[in-house]
Amino acid sequence: MTTKQSISLSHWGAFIAEVTDGRLTRTSPFPDAGSPSPMVTAWPDMVYSKVRILQPMVRRGFLEKGAASDRSQRGREPFVPVSWEQALDLAAGELQRVKSDHGNQAIFGGSYGWSSAGRFHHARTQIRRFLFSFGGCVDQAGNYSWGAAQFILPHVIGSHRSVSEEATSWKSITENAGLLVAFGGLNPKNWQITSGGAGHHALDGLVKDAVEAGVELVVISPTRDDAPDWMRARWIAPRPNTDTALMLGLAQTLIAEGLHNTDFLNRYCVGFEPFRAYLNGEQDGIVKDAVWAAAITEIDADTIRQLARQMAAERTMLTASWSLQRGDHGEQPFWALIALAALLGQIGLPGGGFSFGYGSMNGIGAPREEALTPNMEPMANPIGLAIPVARIADLLLSPGETIDFNGSRVTYPDIKLIYWAGGNPFHHHQDLNRLLQGWQRTETVIVHESWWTPTARLADIVLPATTTLERNDIGGSTRDRYVFAMPKAIEPVGQSRNDFDIFDELAGRLDCRE
Repeated sequence: MTTKQSISLSHWGAFIAEVTDGRLTRTSPFPDAGSPSPMVTAWPDMVYSKVRILQPMVRRGFLEKGAASDRSQRGREPFVPVSWEQALDLAAGELQRVKSDHGNQAIFGGSYGWSSAGRFHHARTQIRRFLFSFGGCVDQAGNYSWGAAQFILPHVIGSHRSVSEEATSWKSITENAGLLVAFGGLNPKNWQITSGGAGHHALDGLVKDAVEAGVELVVISPTRDDAPDWMRARWIAPRPNTDTALMLGLAQTLIAEGLHNTDFLNRYCVGFEPFRAYLNGEQDGIVKDAVWAAAITEIDADTIRQLARQMAAERTMLTASWSLQRGDHGEQPFWALIALAALLGQIGLPGGGFSFGYGSMNGIGAPREEALTPNMEPMANPIGLAIPVARIADLLLSPGETIDFNGSRVTYPDIKLIYWAGGNPFHHHQDLNRLLQGWQRTETVIVHESWWTPTARLADIVLPATTTLERNDIGGSTRDRYVFAMPKAIEPVGQSRNDFDIFDELAGRLDCRE
């Protein structure tokens, strides 16, 4: 009996893989994991799950009739196992048919980047490189995590780095702040995961250091678990989705009581006067004061006033979780929080101002070295067409409709083929019934997957993909201090192939390999 160990990486964190006689038998946290996620121990069950896809499969009706099959049978008809050669020939034939008959704008390239922490075998990158080499596809712009913030923040503060990359460190907060107000909470369960993986989970200790140093935490969330007892936080529970109204009530209180920093506003900000006029109801007759906010948020007006006064009296960090901007008018809470921080005049001071995402993901506010992380750049999309990431159902259901998007106009093409690799939209998307309706309109659906997810079950051609442990890769996150070699630990399960190898085979058939 031969046992070997190697290090690998998942979005839940780095881990040690133990392989005995070629079979994965155990996974355990990386030694420097800090506060590791228990999820890293699930790998043996995942790799050998009874819902692994073991060979290429084609829906029976599609195998018999191709694109003319009854699409309503997706998810109902059985799948038929086929050889890799037949599956790849079918997939290449459908791609070529749709391109020839309808153009590349009829192909939707779908992916969401959580499929692998490895940066080479990153499905979203691989599928885009392949489809862009093939002449392009309808792509997706933005993300579900902080998509509204991504497109509003450049218009407010010049870039989206405060949500995508940069956050004031917890060390600076501990050493300089007296108060941290967290809209949307600071739930520790969210600190288990990082896009691209983590070698070290530090936030539990960093937040505890802040609490022990006397930083007061105010957690504003309808959910009690967003303020666990050990944080000793003051919990304020607003009516869900009323955070913007609360921020406006706080802002109006600061102005009404002369607690706003006029020097900062005059020197560093544009637009204060129209904002002040709006808060005071000079155009609509509605003063957005603490009483007004109380009626919307169901928080007592005196509580709102007292919090505003406390924020002005000491060094204060304002933060919002990413979840606040996932909704209609999702740009408003992030914009309002920046405006509130500007009124306080502490932006740029150690431990003060604003940051986003402390309650959303591991690594935000953790110390790290500024260094390059491994990344494989996609190529340019020849047709230059992308839809907002959360508009998939609209795209599929409303061809020809034109929408406004970030200062431009986007017209939805008529999608004939969906090619999806990485992620599961029937877990991620908003209205799954509408998504299913749009999905059934499409002539052909090709999916790469390791397991029989809903997306795989609703496909026509299913190509089995390897997991992280079945290939060589390199991984790392901009929010972590490690870069990991991820050596292949076991042979591919069943007939699984790497996404890259699948695309390479297809590219050879479609004359776009080079």
